[in-house]
Amino acid sequence: MEKDESYLKAKKRVEKLKGFYIHLIVYILVNLLLIMINLLTDASYLWFLYPLGGWGIGILIHGITTFASGNFGSQWEERKIKEYMKKDNKDL
Repeated sequence: MEKDESYLKAKKRVEKLKGFYIHLIVYILVNLLLIMINLLTDASYLWFLYPLGGWGIGILIHGITTFASGNFGSQWEERKIKEYMKKDNKDL
């Protein structure tokens, strides 16, 4: 039973990591394209900095939630699940 839980937990973390890497690759590719378009059309106004910075904040937050030590969210969820299971068993 514990092996199943460990596997599911590990699988969830791998999916989260994969999602972050996909997000990062798309961010890099799209912003490279925007930089090229900006510099080839009108290099006097660097408008590509706005999507680069805005989306960059999103990437930063995604990275923090993916790599944050302790994974506050998942620990909290796990505690709450155990708490509710314990409460349900008392009620029976």
